[in-house]
Amino acid sequence: MSQAPGLQQVQRLTLQQVLAPQLQQSLHLLQVNALELDALVHEELQQNPLLEEEPKDKPEVDVEAAAAEREPLPDESASDDDFKQEFEVLSKLDDEWREYFAQTNSFRGRSVEQEEQHQHFFDSIVERESLSQHLLGQVDDTDLSAEDRKVAELLIGSLNDDGYLLTSLEELAVNTGLPMEQLERVLHVIQTFHPVGVGARNLRECLLIQLERLGKSESLEAAVVSRHLDDLGRKRYNDIGRSLNLTIEDVQRIANFISTLEPKPGRLFSPEQDQYVAPDVIVQEVDGHYVVLLNNDQVPRLRISNTYKELMAGGEQTREARSYIREKIRAGKFLIKCIHQRQETIHNIAKVIVEHQKGFLDNGLSHLKPLTMNQVAEKIGVHETTVSRAVANKYMQTPHGLFEMKFFFTPGFETAGGALSNASVKEQIAKLIERESPTTPLSDQEIVAILKEQGIPIARRTVAKYRSELNILPSNLRKTF
Repeated sequence: MSQAPGLQQVQRLTLQQVLAPQLQQSLHLLQVNALELDALVHEELQQNPLLEEEPKDKPEVDVEAAAAEREPLPDESASDDDFKQEFEVLSKLDDEWREYFAQTNSFRGRSVEQEEQHQHFFDSIVERESLSQHLLGQVDDTDLSAEDRKVAELLIGSLNDDGYLLTSLEELAVNTGLPMEQLERVLHVIQTFHPVGVGARNLRECLLIQLERLGKSESLEAAVVSRHLDDLGRKRYNDIGRSLNLTIEDVQRIANFISTLEPKPGRLFSPEQDQYVAPDVIVQEVDGHYVVLLNNDQVPRLRISNTYKELMAGGEQTREARSYIREKIRAGKFLIKCIHQRQETIHNIAKVIVEHQKGFLDNGLSHLKPLTMNQVAEKIGVHETTVSRAVANKYMQTPHGLFEMKFFFTPGFETAGGALSNASVKEQIAKLIERESPTTPLSDQEIVAILKEQGIPIARRTVAKYRSELNILPSNLRKTF
């Protein structure tokens, strides 16, 4: 007899691996960048009244040394005498930290004058004007009516970051109930604004607007853009020349001029222009050796608040109050420990990178060696995923510029002269193409042959892949006449 369908409760014993909340917090702090870390710490400061931030003008403390000297917290059932003794230890430790702050000079410590210059730099950074703000400011200089100004605001708000109107006027007319004639008339006004080409509905219209502004609306350049833009992009100069009865040299000259026009007029106001990156690690050469320094300017420095130490000294708190303070102390100490472990892990990884990539630091990209996260993990005694989290969104300042830390982890090729990273191979390909003849550019197969002569075994499809990643066109599109 079959059992009737329905809901049933079944007990099942299984084993499941779950990360403890503290371990999750530790891993999260390791992965975030300095700005995100600062935000997380300030959120914790609001929730934990026993924590306070050490002023940034004081040198940082060696939290590892301090943490090693700490006594473990007693259990919740600890006596009042034990708790009093624990707090005396904490008070003494905190006083030692403050003395350490006052007496030591850490990396990035600055004089008052340097600090004022540092702050003046950031105070001098002004917010970049957006494309919409720039265009709306020009609307005020027109003689448009109040009703047309509202239409202009609608159209400007519909532009993308490149300055194009990708929503059709027909769609806007249906959605807003505005007449097509009014939309077209106001859009034509916007297309006279700066930057030149803004308000275009496609690349062809954008380039034609720029040519018209240059007085070339009836020129051969305008004819090529109007009728042969696709051929121009594919460098079909013979087809263009036959259609317009022009020589290849004339078409090449026209193409060179068109290439000077701006295909993305809104690029000048792109928010990507305002991205500032601060290095987490700085590599400096000192007496012929490379020294790894942590940039701790953006890393919060925490301590246990003196206010609560003084409060506990009175000894008049209830058992609930002492339990609450004990819990917050434990959370605060763990957060301080996590921040230090984060910095120590990043520092250890950076030291291995610098040791392995000394050739890059001495001679540049062509000497970058292959390196895997597993190799680094084995050297510093952590799991590979820890290395992956630690280098995520972190940057290293080197004598050759600012690089993401994960940039130094790259596969490579075994050559006669040793291992060579794929970044170095890409640079070799870029240099070969840079030196090639413009009338007879190198094919991918020819590049393969040259690299093999240099002892670099590589497949043609790999060359094509690297060339694509370098944003370099195939040889038939690089050819000039």
